[in-house]
Amino acid sequence: MVTVVQHRKVNIVELDADEPIAAHCRPGDIALVAGADGWSLHFMNADGGIDSYDKPYASQKQALWAAKAAAEFGFS
Repeated sequence: MVTVVQHRKVNIVELDADEPIAAHCRPGDIALVAGADGWSLHFMNADGGIDSYDKPYASQKQALWAAKAAAEFGFS
C-alpha cells in the first residue's frame, strides 16, 4: 500500500517491496521501500534516474527520519 508523507515540500513515498518506484514517484520524491533486509531509501532525480543509499535501515521509523533529513538539505 502506498503512503505519502510530505516534508519540506518533498513527497516521501512509502512502498511495499513489489511496488515499482517509477510508477509511484516523480522527480524530487524520496521512496522508502520495504524489503526482507529492511527499509531502503531511493531518490528520484530530475532526469528520471534513481539514486539509492547503499544499506537499508532496520526499521521504517529510521528510514523515515533519514528521508526527512535528506528532504531538509535537498538533492538533485
